[in-house]
Amino acid sequence: MSSKGQIVVPKGLRKEFGFDTGTNFAIFGKDDTIILKKVNVPTAKEVFAKVHKWGTQLAKKKGWKEEDFIKRTAERR
Repeated sequence: MSSKGQIVVPKGLRKEFGFDTGTNFAIFGKDDTIILKKVNVPTAKEVFAKVHKWGTQLAKKKGWKEEDFIKRTAERR
């Protein structure tokens, strides 16, 4: 472990598990064992796309129209 608390994952293991620069991990520990779990953190664009899809489906289900949102937004400004 470095003076900054960094740990080196050997190149062979990085290659075997597909760890690249910038890979995100959740770290779990108990007693004398540490587990690194690779996690995928979505980008802002991915999150927006998912929320947009959900909102579009909800609006369709409820019968809401885009014009309704534009009108309500203008009324509240």
